[in-house]
Amino acid sequence: MTDTDDLINGWFANHMEQTAQAASHAGPDIARAADTIVESLLLDGKVIACANGNANILAQYFCTALLNRYDQDRPALPAINLGADATTYSAICRDNRFNDTFSRQVRAIGKANDLLLVIVDDGHKANLIQAIQAAHDREMRVVVLSAKEKTDITSLLQPEDHEVALNNLEPNQATPLMLVIINAVCALIDRKLFGG
Repeated sequence: MTDTDDLINGWFANHMEQTAQAASHAGPDIARAADTIVESLLLDGKVIACANGNANILAQYFCTALLNRYDQDRPALPAINLGADATTYSAICRDNRFNDTFSRQVRAIGKANDLLLVIVDDGHKANLIQAIQAAHDREMRVVVLSAKEKTDITSLLQPEDHEVALNNLEPNQATPLMLVIINAVCALIDRKLFGG
């Protein structure tokens, strides 16, 4: 084996270990997150997602799976990724209000029975904290998918909110696991709403 082979094999072994660890403790949290999202959708609410950096890819993937389809044809489900609107995002940042990038949008379009999905893969979260506070002001529930356990975001959550937290992973380690979790949530949403 070459050094490259060792690096690749080590990456896969590490990923499998992290996946097994997440599978052993995250299942109930994933189910609760899916239930919470379904409850909002059944109350004619929408999902508003936000994330920073590379985690925004996961937020967009989730919203696309709701708006279009996950793995079966079914009616579209309402979902908006606040990070997908580059013009609005950059306009808010231009006015030196980076911390307001999501909260300003949540206050404008969020309403009771909507749900805020927050995906956090690193330590940059001041704007996510403000988004959660804005969601609570709008009487929205919150679901958080986090790479870290027991962050300052955790302390903001109310009893009706839910968090799926991984075991303090770096963003590059957390991203593939978060995608698995998002796929599980999407599958549960489809099953609960449409059967199959």
